[in-house]
Amino acid sequence: MLSYDIDSVENRDPVFLDRLERAAKKPLWRYFKAQVNGLERIPKGSCLYVGNHSSGLITPDSYIFFGAAYEKFGLEGMPFGLAHEVVLRLPGFHQLFSKLGVIRASKENAAKVFAAGGKIMVYPGGDVENMRPWRDRNRIVFANRRGYVRLALEHNVPIVPVVAAGAHETFMVLANFPKLAKTLRLDKIFRLKVAPLTLSIPWGLTFGVLPFYIPYPTRILMEVLEPIHFDRSGPEAVADEAYVKACAKEVEKQMQRALTQLAAERERLNK
Repeated sequence: MLSYDIDSVENRDPVFLDRLERAAKKPLWRYFKAQVNGLERIPKGSCLYVGNHSSGLITPDSYIFFGAAYEKFGLEGMPFGLAHEVVLRLPGFHQLFSKLGVIRASKENAAKVFAAGGKIMVYPGGDVENMRPWRDRNRIVFANRRGYVRLALEHNVPIVPVVAAGAHETFMVLANFPKLAKTLRLDKIFRLKVAPLTLSIPWGLTFGVLPFYIPYPTRILMEVLEPIHFDRSGPEAVADEAYVKACAKEVEKQMQRALTQLAAERERLNK
């Protein structure tokens, strides 16, 4: 039975966060040889963190960034997460994510956070990017999803890109079969656009949504980019599809440039 309201912004537990940060940071950062640069670029007040989504259900890069932001700024810097309802309702994940401040992705929930001066983390690529094939591990794949831009424009908050390289190498997605997902009606039943075929430890070859797995200890490098402020905001800007598209293109361009650089840096460090 679920114990937390997945739409509530009151679930975040500061005592739990403090204990988790102290207990998990050193082993987590050591295991993934983690580095997070650019934390000083995080602005005060509301903003929309936009990240590239990787590594199945475990997403170690999310925990690395959340922990780094919490250590430097406390709750003021740590974002609320907007997550897929399917993930939030999973036993275990539900209890953990709710205490971390992860809530169901919706416009109403985002408005609650911004109204209180809080920060939000979103992964526009969703399951499509999270389960992108191995060959695309160093690509930003937002699949023309621009709701995050409309969210920023509607609430007049800056977008702060958070780019991670390496997290998608904790396991291997061989293919993601979007047509099969549609045929199986996964998009209707589970709101999933892909049906991934993955290779992981200890499960080996797995078809479908990736279960718990042991992530390969790959190096994860992250960078927080400069906040992106848009010239226009409000209802008219949100309704201007050409403007929204141009804003999204600029965000993705900056993120792809950073991801390419981080991937090259990882390759150099791994030699």
